[in-house]
Amino acid sequence: MSVFLTAGPVSKKFSNKVISRTIEIRGDQTLEQLHYAIFEAFDRFDAHLYEFQLGKRPFDPNGPNYGIPDAHERKKGSGDARATTLDALNLKLDRVFGYLFDFGDEWFHQVQVERIEQAIPTVTYPRVIKRVCGSPPQYAQEKV
Repeated sequence: MSVFLTAGPVSKKFSNKVISRTIEIRGDQTLEQLHYAIFEAFDRFDAHLYEFQLGKRPFDPNGPNYGIPDAHERKKGSGDARATTLDALNLKLDRVFGYLFDFGDEWFHQVQVERIEQAIPTVTYPRVIKRVCGSPPQYAQEKV
């Protein structure tokens, strides 16, 4: 999967740059595992809520979404990222969906299915296989 950072509180150093990571993950792994892979791939350190948005366009909060459900606030079409595998989503080649990290700072990412292949039994997944550009600081006041 290719994961592109599309919006967030980036400094001038990172504005107008393509920032992406390519992550390989197995279909039997969960969206939560994909979240942690993205979290680490973009060098984040402070955990926040997140949501995968799988509606009709990459950032469609009204479509099916998956995160950590709040027992007091269930949205129609929401699911638990901890229990939802990629296989269960029936993702196809070139499918694009959104990933929102940190509901305060709003780091938006676009995720695209690039390849669907058999996993290599001797490889540990998920794994980052390509990085384009450095990682913007998680918080704007940090120096890079």
